[in-house]
Amino acid sequence: MNGDTRTGPLLLVADPEAGLVADLAVALEREGIEVQGVGDGAQALLQVGALHPDVLLVSAALPVLGAVEVIRAVRSSREVPVLLGIGDHDAEHAVQALTAGANACVARPYRSPELLPLIHAAMPGGGSARKAISVGHVELDLEAYQVRVAGETVHLPLREFELLHYLMRHVDRTVTREQIMRHVWNSAFTTSTNTIAVHVKRIRARLGDHDDRLIQTVRSVGYRMVTPG
Repeated sequence: MNGDTRTGPLLLVADPEAGLVADLAVALEREGIEVQGVGDGAQALLQVGALHPDVLLVSAALPVLGAVEVIRAVRSSREVPVLLGIGDHDAEHAVQALTAGANACVARPYRSPELLPLIHAAMPGGGSARKAISVGHVELDLEAYQVRVAGETVHLPLREFELLHYLMRHVDRTVTREQIMRHVWNSAFTTSTNTIAVHVKRIRARLGDHDDRLIQTVRSVGYRMVTPG
């Protein structure tokens, strides 16, 4: 891959868990973002020089060469925006990485609805591409993490925001419960389909979808958000 063959922005992900990178690549490539993964900090530095990525995502738990060292090295020679992937016990790494020059931190395991606005904001132009999407009277602003219904702001907790975003991106198409668990909950196991049903019910209430016309239940399969006729 090089700058002459790209069809979209390139995100270089440095993370030792190949499965996380693969799942993220599938989700982001649907949004027009190409993803290249490496497993350690030394490879990250080599590929930054070889690929010239638009954004670099570095896991706090990075072998061979640590995340802070990678960020310092990148900052000494390049202007590529850097995001740090952090887990529950990485607060100290986050402070050091931000001091070293990281632009922002993002939760790990990664979720594309959370990453997308950070990637767009970090890129030249400040993320002007695809800030908001609309279905009928519902508008979802990715950059501001806001939802407006007929112009009125409606607050949604993060998971409901992510689920609504997923349904809106697949408007007029049925998405299965398995797809929702994988792409919104980052889980391959449908441990409780009732969890999805509860979140959908709450979203409907917040959107005023009292007759379930906007977000429809497809029995034994999943859900479909439809464009109002």
